[in-house]
Amino acid sequence: MPLQNRVTPFGDVVALPGRGTMMGNRGILHDDARHLIRPWKVRRWIACVLDFRGRHRDVMTPHRYTELFFLDETAAFAAGHRPCRECRYADYRRFAALWEACHGAPADADSMDRRLHADRLNGKAKRTYRADLATLPDGAYVAIGETAWLVWGSCLHAWSDSGYKASRPRPPRCEARVLTPRAIVAILAAGYRPAVHFSVDGTRAPATGTNQTA
Repeated sequence: MPLQNRVTPFGDVVALPGRGTMMGNRGILHDDARHLIRPWKVRRWIACVLDFRGRHRDVMTPHRYTELFFLDETAAFAAGHRPCRECRYADYRRFAALWEACHGAPADADSMDRRLHADRLNGKAKRTYRADLATLPDGAYVAIGETAWLVWGSCLHAWSDSGYKASRPRPPRCEARVLTPRAIVAILAAGYRPAVHFSVDGTRAPATGTNQTA
């Protein structure tokens, strides 16, 4: 059985077999039996690479942060995570520079995390808003029915834990519920190009290793 540590664009932490291409955390979410007991613990929600300086982690070790897995960076953004400052320093700096241009200074980790926490949660529920699909930048996610769709170019791509399984043309005029927090949508609109899963364009998966044990 897969562990409950895969994150959907809705921000839910679920037990699904798909591994994904990014890792992250929200603090210690599991108990000694590796069962999830809370959806988040800290305000600092980050998205990380799978390999960094040869480090190895046994997933869901008791009393250590819960390793979470995302299909790609766009899914991590939709859930409300931002680039890690340590393992993704160049991406973090690019994100922070655009944050300051869009939202003003300061653009340090604490300031960004406070704004993101307000943008991603409405009490215990995910905070969403409605917008015209034509106005959304590439990398944003919307919900149509119970499905999360990635906005990418002229198409919408349906999320699954193992890749994008279906696509449809982006309607020229259609309002949808936006899953990606407002602050991050602004960063995407300002020019941040997020990493997207290879299945968007049907190419083969890159040959990359991992030092994480799922």
